[in-house]
Amino acid sequence: MAVYENTRTQYQAGALASLIARTAFVVVDTLSHLREIATGWNDARVTRKALSRLSDRELDDIGLTRADIEMVAKV
Repeated sequence: MAVYENTRTQYQAGALASLIARTAFVVVDTLSHLREIATGWNDARVTRKALSRLSDRELDDIGLTRADIEMVAKV
């Protein structure tokens, strides 16, 4: 009987360790994805702000119009 209880306890510990590992992976993966989203959003914000500061003539020099700023910032 002691062997059975010991084996079951080891199995439960292994299952718990596996669950913890999978959960940790999902949490880290989610945080990494959120970081990528935040970085992309900030890059677009900085680009939009920099282009908005340019005059219409400067925008024309680089082949853009004010209407293009939002599209360029998203890329």
